[in-house]
Amino acid sequence: MLNFKNVALRRGARVLFANASFTIHKGQKVGFTGANGAGKSSLFALVRNELHPDEGDFSMPPQLEIAHVAQETPAVAYSAIDYVIDGDAQLRRLQQQTVAAELANDGMKLAECHATLESIGGYTAQARASRLMNGLGFTAAQEQNAVSSFSGGWRMRLNLAQALMCRSDLLLLDEPTNHLDLDAVIWLQDWLCKYPGTLMLISHDRDFLDTITDHIVHIEQNKAEIYTGNYSAFEKMRAEKLAQQQAAFQKQQREVAHIQSFVDRFKAQATKARQAQSRIKALERMELIAAAHVDSPFDFSFAKPGRMPNPLLSLDKADIGYGQTVIIKQAGLSISPGDRIGLLGPNGAGKSSLIKVLAGEMQPLSGKMLAADTLKTGYFAQHQLEQLRLDESPLWHVQQLNKQATEKELRNFLGGFDFQGDKVLEAVKPFSGGEKARLVLALLVYQNPNLLLLDEPTNHLDLEMRHALSVALQDYQGAIVVVSHDRHLLRSVTDQLLLVAGGKVQPFDGDLEDYRAWLSDQKKNEEKPLDESTLTVSRKDQRKLDAERRQRDKPLYDALKNAELAVEKYHQEQRQLEQQLADPAIYAESEKAQLKKLMERKTQVDKALEEAEAAWMDAEERLEYL
Repeated sequence: MLNFKNVALRRGARVLFANASFTIHKGQKVGFTGANGAGKSSLFALVRNELHPDEGDFSMPPQLEIAHVAQETPAVAYSAIDYVIDGDAQLRRLQQQTVAAELANDGMKLAECHATLESIGGYTAQARASRLMNGLGFTAAQEQNAVSSFSGGWRMRLNLAQALMCRSDLLLLDEPTNHLDLDAVIWLQDWLCKYPGTLMLISHDRDFLDTITDHIVHIEQNKAEIYTGNYSAFEKMRAEKLAQQQAAFQKQQREVAHIQSFVDRFKAQATKARQAQSRIKALERMELIAAAHVDSPFDFSFAKPGRMPNPLLSLDKADIGYGQTVIIKQAGLSISPGDRIGLLGPNGAGKSSLIKVLAGEMQPLSGKMLAADTLKTGYFAQHQLEQLRLDESPLWHVQQLNKQATEKELRNFLGGFDFQGDKVLEAVKPFSGGEKARLVLALLVYQNPNLLLLDEPTNHLDLEMRHALSVALQDYQGAIVVVSHDRHLLRSVTDQLLLVAGGKVQPFDGDLEDYRAWLSDQKKNEEKPLDESTLTVSRKDQRKLDAERRQRDKPLYDALKNAELAVEKYHQEQRQLEQQLADPAIYAESEKAQLKKLMERKTQVDKALEEAEAAWMDAEERLEYL
């Protein structure tokens, strides 16, 4: 289906990859991995015909329907559900053709349009769009909200829904989970597993890749190679390849021994609770994962925190919310050294608000929060990236934390986060989202907190950095509270799950698979299922609705038609007047009265034409809005 033969891509003088030869067949689901900047997004641009190979050949079948997620969302005034339906371009073309056929009273064309609409599921488009929006976290009431009313993150969800709405042959998704919470990630994963077309997926979410993909294309060291199987199978094959290199093998063995010792310690402490057993299984997998990441550029760890009183922090009968709105009622929570807590719950239930209260960025509306005198909190959230000094360097940022440290010491520390050489002296402003997130994490690690509060810490991080972070967190001796849509991180670093839902914070007795089942039950219980019979419009009803719409919109179409006729009429008269005024004879003394008459009429026609054109444009805009 997609054939890459000795393909090379460059960015300026730098080679992204060369001699790439592989074929992606119809129906395959292929994950693309590699460090940020390796060339994954450039390869997608090649498939979309936005780039061309610098060498080699790329080919795919003509007339392939390709869907991808737009990076920009216009701040338009029409409804979110209409914006999502726009993703089905063929449906929109057919709707326009239907209107044109109705206006032209073309019965044959109208019948053809209705037959095609029925064959492509055009009458169920609204139901399909509603299901997509519901799965991505939108409520039924939000469907009719204007696109311009949503924040940037929610507009990206609308763009994703629009791409899924397209009845595509090939779907390109570049980091689709970045703006999603765990609930939406789980829904999207299930949707993509059922997707009948060919999927090309860039993701740094290990569980997401594992569940969906059947092939992996890995880009590193200027090469792009395809592997059969999911991401775990790729890691195993890559580990075997790396083990053949002596230096890599020795580092691999040290890393494996480190992970194994942690697994053994945890086993010795674990109860037979299902959550603990689930985490043991995740940690046992770390041996294989470590082997596949021995050449990672990241190497850092948390130092042992100072004094760790018990408890570090506690909430007692705390109401949490904004103004008069209470999101969580009577929350009780005690955090002790060594606690490793993962927060679960639907979007909007209050997970981030709870973490903000624990971090001291919000105060409880009522109740008590008691912090130990020696509490030292390390808080990571996406807004922390915005607080970096864009005109300063990574080295400058760390120097503000310790004026006494030598530059060599700080360079060595930053090197563990892959800020090497001159990179430590560069201004932060042009850094990618992943580089800024790494710097914020580096600053957090350097401060040696005894309580870590992490709100979606893996956004923008690639797989290598996510692995390094999970390894460092496993050895961390303080307490952790984390919100994340990265299930691998939750499995490997937490041993206690709390559910934030229904205005409460309570222990969740189960693992992430149980949470997935809980989500499914909640949707069945709390929301009326989208009923195909009620949302699907029959062909007869659709014709009735079309007739009502035509009657409603008739004044607009009439206004447009009248404006077009007026524009044409005044254009013709304007041309005739210009021809008459171009005749030298009209300027004779004897024609003075006639000249004055023509000039006056020319002024009137020019003004009338201007008004007719304005009316025409207004009618066009109003119809386009509808």
